[in-house]
Amino acid sequence: MPLDPQIAAILALFAQAGSGSIAGGTPEQARRMFTTMTVELRDPSTLAAVRSVQNTTIPGPGGDIPIRIYTPDLEGQVPTMAFFHGGGFVIGDIETHDDHARLICRDVGIVVVSVDYRLAPEHKFPAGFEDCLAATRWVGENIAALGGDPSQIVVGGDSAGGNLSAAVALATRETGPKLAAQFLIYPGVDFTEDGDYPSRIENAEGYFLTAEDMLWFREHYLAGDLDSNDPRASVIRADLAGAPPAIIGTAEFDPLRDEGEAYAKALADAGVEVRLQRYDGMIHGYFGLGVHSAGAAAAAADMNNSLRELLG
Repeated sequence: MPLDPQIAAILALFAQAGSGSIAGGTPEQARRMFTTMTVELRDPSTLAAVRSVQNTTIPGPGGDIPIRIYTPDLEGQVPTMAFFHGGGFVIGDIETHDDHARLICRDVGIVVVSVDYRLAPEHKFPAGFEDCLAATRWVGENIAALGGDPSQIVVGGDSAGGNLSAAVALATRETGPKLAAQFLIYPGVDFTEDGDYPSRIENAEGYFLTAEDMLWFREHYLAGDLDSNDPRASVIRADLAGAPPAIIGTAEFDPLRDEGEAYAKALADAGVEVRLQRYDGMIHGYFGLGVHSAGAAAAAADMNNSLRELLG
C-alpha cells in the first residue's frame, strides 16, 4: 500500500523546513526539537477531553517519579493503565505524550497513569525500566484510590514505551501486580544484531524514525553488548511463557515493523493471547498523528477499540 498521502505531506513539510536529524545533535537538542514538534505546535482544542488530570509524584528507586493521572468520565470501577511514553529512552516526557494518554483514557474508558521515568544518557539502562516497574507496582498498591478495577491493570506505551511495557509485563509475572493486558504501540524489542528484520533496511530513511536515529538511541541507552542481550532490554530474547495478553500495533513504513511482528509471533508460540494489527500506509509515530491524518486517527482508534474489547 502506498504511504498515506496526508502523512506524506507532513514528511514533505519536515524535509522542506530542513528539520534536523535527531541523531545529528545532542540529547538536549533532540529533546527541545521533539518538545517543539509535539507540544508547542499542538492545538489544545484537538486534545481528547477527560474528567480530570492530576500531577503528582510517587517513590522510585532513584528518587521521586513524576506521574500524571488521567481519569475518564465514567462511573464505577474502570481498568487502569501504567503508560510509558516513547522517545528512544532519551527524549519525550508526560507533556509530549499528553495527547496519547488522553486519547487512550477517553476512548478505552480507562484510568491512565503516565510515568515520567528517568532518561538516558544521564540514566542508562536499566534505570528507566526500574522506574516503570516501580510505577506499575504503585498502581497495583493504590488501585482502589485510583478508582480502578484490581483485575484489570494494564501496561502500555509507544516505541520505547512499548519496550518498557513488554519488559514490565514479564517482570510482574512473579512479583505482581497481575496484569490483564499489555498494549504495545510499534514497540522496539531487540537491541541485538541477531535478528532478521528487513524493515530496518527498507524503512531506514525518509519515514520520520531513521536507522541512524535508532543507533543513536541505542548508544545513549545501553552501556554495551551485555545490556543488548539482557532480556529486560531485548525482550524478544526472554522466556515469554505466562505473559499477559498482548495487543501489538505495527506500521508498514516503520523500521521497527518486523521486530514488533516477530515479537507477536514469539508470544503466540509461547501460548500467549496476541492480537497483531499492522497498519498499512502508516509510519512510526502514527498514534500521535491523528489530527493530521485520517488514516492515523483510524489506526489509533482501532488499537484503542481492541483494548476496550479485550478488557470487556
